[in-house]
Parts: sequence; C-alpha cells; structure tokens
Amino acid sequence: MRFLISVLFFVVFFSYAGAYDPLDPNGNITIKWDIMSWTPDGYVAVVIMSNFQMYRHIITPGWTLGWSWAKKEVIWSIVGAQATEQGDCSKFKGNVPHCCKKTPTIVDLLPGVPYNQQFQNCCKGGVLASWGQDPANSVSAFQVSVGLAGTSNKTVKLPKNFTLLGPGLGYTCGPAKVVPSTVFFTTDHRRRTQALMTWNVTCTYSQFLAQKHPSCCVSFSSFYNNTITPCHSCACGCEGKNKCIKSDSKLLSKAGINTPRKDNAPLIQCTHHMCPIRVHWHVKINYRDYWRVKIAVTNFNYRMNYTLWTLAIQHPNLNNITQVFSFDYKPLLPYQSINDTGMFFGMKFYNDLLMEAGPGGNVQSEVLLKKDKNTFSLKQGWAFPRKVYFNGDECMLPPPDAYPILPSSAHQNPFRFSSVIYPILLLLIGIW
Repeated sequence: MRFLISVLFFVVFFSYAGAYDPLDPNGNITIKWDIMSWTPDGYVAVVIMSNFQMYRHIITPGWTLGWSWAKKEVIWSIVGAQATEQGDCSKFKGNVPHCCKKTPTIVDLLPGVPYNQQFQNCCKGGVLASWGQDPANSVSAFQVSVGLAGTSNKTVKLPKNFTLLGPGLGYTCGPAKVVPSTVFFTTDHRRRTQALMTWNVTCTYSQFLAQKHPSCCVSFSSFYNNTITPCHSCACGCEGKNKCIKSDSKLLSKAGINTPRKDNAPLIQCTHHMCPIRVHWHVKINYRDYWRVKIAVTNFNYRMNYTLWTLAIQHPNLNNITQVFSFDYKPLLPYQSINDTGMFFGMKFYNDLLMEAGPGGNVQSEVLLKKDKNTFSLKQGWAFPRKVYFNGDECMLPPPDAYPILPSSAHQNPFRFSSVIYPILLLLIGIW
C-alpha cells in the first residue's frame, strides 16, 4: 500500500512540476465557452482561445482543439473554424450536421476565406501570438451551433477530455469548469448584457511532454578569455545524426528542400550539438559603470522560418538594462519583487523573422547594462545567464565548469612575484 501511495505521489508531483514554468508561473491557454442563445435542440456558443503565456506562442500549422461530448451532441454548424472530419451522419435526413463525431477535432480557418465563413479573431491558420509579445493577436475564436444537447443551464452537459495541440504535443487540459457568465457592453457602454452560461478550460504546457530532448542550446564567450564554450555535445540528442545535412551539401540546391512538412519534422545541419537553434552569449566590453553583451541566435533548421520568435533570459543584471540595440525588449516580472527576467524579440518588419539555416539564418543584437557595484562580477560565471528559453522551450546551458574564466593573477603577472622574491633570496644567501 505504501508503495502504491509513493508511486501515486511521484506521478502527481512530476506531472505538475513538468507543467510549471518558473519564468512564467501563471502562463496558460484558457478556452472559454459562452452560450449566447438557446436553440430548439441545443445552443449557440462562442469559443474563445486566449494565450496568456508571456513568451510561448503557437506557430504554423497552428492549434488543434479536441474534446468528447458528454451525450450524443452534434455540431450543426461552425463559423470561423472547421471540424477535420464529419463522422457518420447517416441517421440525419434533410439538414446534415457539420460534424457527428463523438470526439470532434477543430482547427482554425486559413486567412482569406469568404466573409460569410469568418468570425471575430478567426482565420489566422491557428497561429497564436504570446501575450507578452503581441496581446492583440494572442486570441482566436469561433462560433459553434450544438444540437441534441441540453437547452437550459440545468440540462446542458459540459464537454470533457479536452485536448490541445500547439501544433505538437506538450499541452495538458484540465476539466471544464462553470464560471460566472461573461459580461458584454454595447459600443456606447450604456447597456450591459451577459452570456447565458460560461465555462472555462485551462491548458498548461510541459516541455517534458512535448519532446524528449531540448530544442536549443547555449554557447558562451568573453573578451577576457580566448576560449569559446560551445554547446554541449549532442545537447539536443544525436538520434538524427544520420539524417542531418552538411552545410556544403549539394542537396541544399535541390528544389523543395526547404519546404516544411506537416509534422514540422526538422532537417538539421550537421553539428556536434545537433540543435535546431543555438543562442550565443558574448561578454563583449567591460566599462567603468557599464558592461556590454552581444546576443546571437542561429538557426540550423533548413525547414523552419521562425516568425515572431522570442528569447527569454534570466540574469540578475536585467533589472538595469540601459539600451538594447537591435531587438525589442520587455521585462518579465513573474515574481513582482524580483526583476531578473526579460524577453527579447525581433523588431517588426526588421528582424522578427528568423530565416532557415544558411547565410540569413541568424539574428543578433548588443545589450548595454549598468553595473550594480554591490553585485557585479566577472568571476565564477556571474556574467552569464541562469536560464535561456527560445520560443518557450528551455535551452541547454553548458556545464558550469566549462564557463569562460578570468585569468588568474599568477598567470597575468608571472614575473611580478619573482622580481620581489629573488632579490630577497639572494640577499639572505649573501648574509648567510
């Protein structure tokens, strides 16, 4: 019995720990259902998906939402999205539902669909920006008409077993919970209405569920040490070593080599770390009151352009940034009293697109930071970040004992000691 309890404890603990992000502890995707009207055999609901994650967004090919109906509900119609399969609707005569599956799978519509198929905040191909980077584009919505369902607050049954792909694995959704009805205001703010019923579903992300290995790594260098600390060997796993492609391969000139696949399977350039993304942090200059860092992000994936990329970094001196030269920057305050985390992202229409591997597959910027004389140090790796995230996934840092170190004073001044000791020794020998 004790063994079973211990196993249950570890399963529960690690499932929650995996979905907890210390740099964004409140980040989640919330799916809200607002029932706007009742129909003879069901209801019409507006489903709004809001990405409240500060630096993790959903890239192309976009989100996929699924659930299980509690009874024998069907989707009569849907605006702003579509079910991927209709299912068996053979029992219906006349009007045929849009989807009769017990477990419907819903995807967003592509941009450019006819206006009669559009809904507010729809039709972006399932792409959701992060809340911290672009709040206006962090919302997606559609309207669904549900039949063979309850027709009142007491008889309607909430869907269950929600799933969310964004676009791959990683998200775990909790059960639907009834919450106070959403309130709406007219454009003149003189009248207030509310939904007939509202329930929420909260989905959280776990990198452990999303992938077996990290998807990025970090390398270090500094002005005070000629040694470059590279990414750890096989930092992102070396299972694909036989499928990688060399930077000078003739296959790169083949038509369609850069075309993304539906499963987003990468085509990685052959490197010792085998990571799609490498982040390099270089301590460039040490002034009297300031110090300067250069940050470079390199793409080694020949099949992926990273649109609206984000780079979250934790470092104690981010509380005193003076200037960021080629990136946009936003401080993140997951714990209000501690300001040591920030998000870097590309400037719109300048470098917000990280191109595929090749000559254009990198972005870089320099950062000027003001020193805090009580904490600043170049010793023991203090000048290097504690955590680095690219597009919401934590990158592998080099081991601490490999960080660039300051040359010791003995190595800096090898003759200073001898110039003092040798004359004293000679004098003592002469006296003796």
